[in-house]
Amino acid sequence: MKSRLLACTLLFAPVSVSAQVAAVPAAPAPIAAPSMANAVLRTGTVVPLRLSQELTTKGKKLRVGQRFRMETSEPVVVQGVTVVPVGSPAMGEITDVRNKGMWGKSGLLGARVLYVTVNGRQIRLSGAFDDKGVTGTAGVVAALALVPVAGFFMTGTSAVVPMGANVKGFVD
Repeated sequence: MKSRLLACTLLFAPVSVSAQVAAVPAAPAPIAAPSMANAVLRTGTVVPLRLSQELTTKGKKLRVGQRFRMETSEPVVVQGVTVVPVGSPAMGEITDVRNKGMWGKSGLLGARVLYVTVNGRQIRLSGAFDDKGVTGTAGVVAALALVPVAGFFMTGTSAVVPMGANVKGFVD
């Protein structure tokens, strides 16, 4: 029993331990990510777009109000943060169509940019573009000089905006 008492006394007796604690260098401060709160798209910010399909008056299939697809051709970066990534889908609308016709009349099409979609959210855009075919007026005048009825059969060319054409949109 004496040995048990001695063991208990040794267990609970104050012990002086001198330990050296090595100085641990302070952990480096974490690098803060750029704050998304500061990355705000302002009205008028340029959004470079590219047509995903050809627009043409050839075949007389375009109609006013018809929608067409586009995508962003470059990222839109605000304060070092990419707010609109490359390839984000965008939408446009046909505003004016005139098909080519007799007497050298050329085709004409007008369109506007509607919006770009980013993370399921539509960002309203503004901007417009158009194209006009080449008129056949010189040919009509020459044909009229030779055969007066020939001008009736002369037409201009169709308006064409090719797939991949660059268009500028602006945050509205």
